[in-house]
Amino acid sequence: MVKDTELRYLRRCVDLAREALEAGDEPFGSVLVAGDGTVLAEDRNRVASGDHTRHPEFELARWSAAHMSPAERAAATVYTSGEHCPMCAAAHAWVGLGRIVYVASSAQLAAWLGELGVPQAPVRALPVNEVAPGVSVEGPVPELVEQVRQLHRRRQGATD
Repeated sequence: MVKDTELRYLRRCVDLAREALEAGDEPFGSVLVAGDGTVLAEDRNRVASGDHTRHPEFELARWSAAHMSPAERAAATVYTSGEHCPMCAAAHAWVGLGRIVYVASSAQLAAWLGELGVPQAPVRALPVNEVAPGVSVEGPVPELVEQVRQLHRRRQGATD
């Protein structure tokens, strides 16, 4: 279960997603937190560059492999505005990161984008545990879901 003390990390993810949107990118943001609660790294989506692998979760997995021991990675948590896509879930599992906590699920995102008429992505949206069955995953986090939904609506030019 997501603790109230963890909401600050998730709020930062939403802020990073907003920063990505304001930079002309898709609204996703993630924060890597050590087992002791120290924020180690953070990133936002950077796919507008043309490289669609520039997801923040993938970047944090690569960062962790370069800067953390296997034990440190296993004790860490990745907080993120949206559930990992299959590529990011695989990277997370391959480098041995610990828990994932996400605000909005892949299913929620797919439904929102479908309502907005956005074409399906070239990779199927799957729950993290279908790609990485050994990873502890928590989400969605209802307190912040609507904020994430609104960022995706803004990205698509939708108005309420």
